[in-house]
Parts: sequence; C-alpha cells; structure tokens
Amino acid sequence: MFRVPLLVALSLLIAFGGGILFTLLALNATSGFGAIKLGAWQAFPEMQTADADPYAKSHRARAGRLLYGTAEGLAFTASDDDTGARLTANCSYRISGQTPPARLWTLFIAGNDGAPLEGFPGRPSTINSWVVLRNPDSSFSIAVSQSAHADNWLALPATGNFRLVWTLLDSPAAGNSGLIDLTMPKLEKIGCGNV
Repeated sequence: MFRVPLLVALSLLIAFGGGILFTLLALNATSGFGAIKLGAWQAFPEMQTADADPYAKSHRARAGRLLYGTAEGLAFTASDDDTGARLTANCSYRISGQTPPARLWTLFIAGNDGAPLEGFPGRPSTINSWVVLRNPDSSFSIAVSQSAHADNWLALPATGNFRLVWTLLDSPAAGNSGLIDLTMPKLEKIGCGNV
C-alpha cells in the first residue's frame, strides 16, 4: 500500500537532489564561457554584459559583487604561474613587465574564492598603479613572497594556495574587441622556501 508512494517520493528526491547537486558542481567548475588567456592571466570580458552566458549570470547573482560596465573595467585572475604550476604560499614569485593602458589598476592577493585575503598587519597584500615603483621605461617588478623585499612587494599568507586578481579600470582594453592583442605582465616563480 505504501510501496508506490514511497517509490515516487524516492524518485523525486533523487531527481531533485541530483539536479541541485549537479547544478552546484557546474557553477563551481567554471566562471562561464568566452575566457581570454594572456600568459598566466585569465579574464571573462562578457561576464558583466547582457550577453553573458547563463553560468556567468549565475556567478554574478551568487557572488553579489559590484560589476563594472563594458568599458569601465576588466578583471584578470591568475591561479597558476607562466609555467602552469599552481600558485602556493610556500614559493616566491615575480610579476614583471607592463600592463595594458588603464587610468588605474589594482592588484591583490585573493583566496580560491576570489575574495581578498587578510594579510598580516603592516604587510602589503595589495598594490595599485599610483604607488607602484617603476623603471625609467615605465615597466615594473613586483615581488610576491612571504619574506620582505625592497621596492614593490606583496606579502603572501602563511600557507595554502592563492590567486592574484588584477583589475584594469577605465581602460580601452575593457571595451575593445581586440583583447587578444593585449599583453599582461609575466608571472614567474623565483624559488620555494626562504627565498
């Protein structure tokens, strides 16, 4: 007598539960389609537009973050260095070169979820285009490590993996269809341990 309703309830539980589980897995697997990759840096230029794919729109709704207009800004993230190795706090890195033209850019250390990491008091975990020290040719070099460095330096957390988030604000690159012609700074590992 209760066998048929029990089987129906079990089937519905499996269908709805499995659907929700696979939807959450799909949302966590990707930020959307249409990514451009410039060395270690990756951006989703259409993520913030009306033409964004359903996964990008879902990320937007779920994160609740402030998004830039098409020509206002473009955020690049790096989870790996230029060789494809995962960024880890046990190693030291150097970011060098130049950025695409922008009125302002910011660079910060983030966790795997993309949220800024809280650094130790007095240790920098963010830098921007107004305070970065530049070479005479307008290039720069930023050390990313746990130990302090002269000139430009970002302090890493004690352990774990991290991401770097580079945001170009008021940049012609953000609204340009020729994003492939851009160049981003190199991100190279300079050593692991106490370097």
